[in-house]
Amino acid sequence: MFTAYAVVAGLLAAVLFLSAYTKLIRFDRTTATLTKVGVKDRHFAPLAACETAGGVGLLAGLPIAPLGIAAAAGVSLYFAAAVGAHVRIRDRDVAPPVIILTMAVTALVLRIGSA
Repeated sequence: MFTAYAVVAGLLAAVLFLSAYTKLIRFDRTTATLTKVGVKDRHFAPLAACETAGGVGLLAGLPIAPLGIAAAAGVSLYFAAAVGAHVRIRDRDVAPPVIILTMAVTALVLRIGSA
């Protein structure tokens, strides 16, 4: 189970770092999506910081199980809220946060199972 966690955590961390980067550089598609769901421009950097912390925590969770569990739980909550933001406005472009949420929950289950 640990090897599976390592693979999922590594992929998820890469996705989180990329997502944070697109928020920081105000990538057009990211900005449009966030604006559509009601996120203010001033919240982009704090959201990017949360994603970066989640990615770092997942990687640090490789040798330190409780940290990996906490990071995976936090990322799961973050993306559950993102899915909720899309559902709230009846946005059909909900696949990206659902996929990332699924990855985060998978990482959580795998890290708990290999602790």
